[in-house]
Amino acid sequence: QVHLVESGGGLVQPGGSLRLSCAASGKIFSIYAVGWYRQAPGKQRELVAVITRDDRTNYADSVKGRFTISRDNAKNTVYLQMNSLKYEDTAVYYCNARDSLVYWGQGTQVTVSS
Repeated sequence: QVHLVESGGGLVQPGGSLRLSCAASGKIFSIYAVGWYRQAPGKQRELVAVITRDDRTNYADSVKGRFTISRDNAKNTVYLQMNSLKYEDTAVYYCNARDSLVYWGQGTQVTVSS
């Protein structure tokens, strides 16, 4: 089993920045990819960014150039640095990890508002 805990969400003005953290515990040695997803009210959950075990990354077109996914293996933590935030980035952000199963965190709210 893998346990994921997100943190770092909050209220930010348009153009501002936030850094989300996803701390993993448990059988983390088996994880081959960690991703950030988001779900806005009334919309489906969508992939935002993913990082693989060999540090390959992939981003949704809507966040390319603004968001950066990274990880600190010593802390078993994956980060999502979000810059130049827009109103449409408002959503609950979820951390996701994959081995032979799929694991989800509880989510953290990001609200972009003036």
